[in-house]
Amino acid sequence: MPHLDASRKDAKLRFIVIGAGQRGVSYANPVSQLPNAAIYAVAEPVNFRRRHFGETYIWGKGNTPAEGQEFSDWKQWLAWENRRRELEKSGTEVPVGVDGVFVCTLDAMHVEIMLAIAPLKIHVLCEKPLATSLADCMSILHAFSPIQQDVIFSVGHVLRYSPHNQLLRKLLLTDRVIGDILSVEHTEPVGWWHFAHSYTRGPWRRSTENKDGSLLTKSCHDIDFLLWLLSQSPDSTARDIPAHLPKTISSTGALNQFRRSRKPAQAGNATNCLSCPYERECQYSAVKIYDDARLAVGHTHWLNHVVHDIEDTLSISGVDAARKSLHARLGQDYTKGVTPDAEIAERPWHGRCVYESDNDVCDDQVVTIKWDEDDSSPLHRPGKLATFHMVANTEKECERRGIIYGSHGELSYDGKTIRYFNFADREETVVKAPDAPEFEQKIKSHGGGDRGLATAFVLAVEAVDHYGVTTEEAQRKFVGCTLEDAFRAHAVVFAAEEARRNEEVIHWKSWWESKRQQYGLEA
Repeated sequence: MPHLDASRKDAKLRFIVIGAGQRGVSYANPVSQLPNAAIYAVAEPVNFRRRHFGETYIWGKGNTPAEGQEFSDWKQWLAWENRRRELEKSGTEVPVGVDGVFVCTLDAMHVEIMLAIAPLKIHVLCEKPLATSLADCMSILHAFSPIQQDVIFSVGHVLRYSPHNQLLRKLLLTDRVIGDILSVEHTEPVGWWHFAHSYTRGPWRRSTENKDGSLLTKSCHDIDFLLWLLSQSPDSTARDIPAHLPKTISSTGALNQFRRSRKPAQAGNATNCLSCPYERECQYSAVKIYDDARLAVGHTHWLNHVVHDIEDTLSISGVDAARKSLHARLGQDYTKGVTPDAEIAERPWHGRCVYESDNDVCDDQVVTIKWDEDDSSPLHRPGKLATFHMVANTEKECERRGIIYGSHGELSYDGKTIRYFNFADREETVVKAPDAPEFEQKIKSHGGGDRGLATAFVLAVEAVDHYGVTTEEAQRKFVGCTLEDAFRAHAVVFAAEEARRNEEVIHWKSWWESKRQQYGLEA
């Protein structure tokens, strides 16, 4: 049934953000600028982050949060919301609840949160990846499939929603500027220091129990981007045209750079940058990355990953106090064989030597996806091939680039510019995509993709809750994909990782059917 509430048709939609880190801010900023929506509540365990987020997006600086606006964690909010609903049913006057939730916590927390909030039948946008294992993703699919007619469901596959990629898809699939797509080469250049920060020293440096790694945590939205271009029909709202599904998936990858065998001899036995004799010459020096290139020049965006309250310290006590706090954190280290592994694994070590870390995820990986020709739908869909390359040591930071080869031309893109060449008339056309707003450029907001995704989610919720549009129609029109589409992209990632580990080629149809049966889902 639609969530139509005539009494609130003119009221702003209300959303809670669970997790007030970088991803929470990336969604809160655009939502707070929409005329029809507001960030109403936050659940965040870090006091500074919660207070700063609330003052910025909810209750305002110097004000006190109202009941139901501030929670120390998601469980506290869930208990409050369940109690609020009980009182409301009994006729007690209670605060108005939220219409939707943004789940922006650490990856490993997603499955518990998603399973817990599914019974609320609340609209949800979950940051990618949905979960860190195929089993957990399947459990989320199991929980939300029965209620997909009631709630809008979206995933942080932001590449679909950037102005650049929206234009790219239109040129390729609607305008067909290079004819049929035959082959795609898509690259995510992670960035030399970014990979060291997040995947060598940071929270995503270790693979999961199933040995899935950086492809899932860093690049699952790149795989979704390829499926969006090559599997979905040009009109994503079409209901009767099934997705053009891959034939085979394969992958190879390795940890090539961030390993002890590459440690410079001049570094000796040092395991921490602050005590390393080679620190001033090393490109991965934590002092150079976090102090020289950031704190010293007033750029604090990435520093709050290292010291949560460094911005507070900087504004109240000054740069010397902030530097003291930063260096104290960077100087923390562990001793292999002495420090318990559980203690090492539970937190980042941003001052640790990148060649002496406990990382094991690939820093270079290629995925190959093959489609056979498909004549079963009203659209003739030729066979095609896509390769995706995730690589760590690059000058560019997350600025995707690619080349697409078509039956009538060739197209290249780099996140800012699209260039295509027509074979018949030998003409070249260059198109520049609009720049993202200044704030989104500052926080690397996927070329406006975060804004596009958040806006699409809000519009879908508004259509359902305020205008009685069916959830299925709003899901397709605004979100642009079904619940199954969102999960399929994750499944392809897990298939690619299985192919990499076992050095085999995965046949998608039989693999996906076997996994659905294994986890008790209808085919």
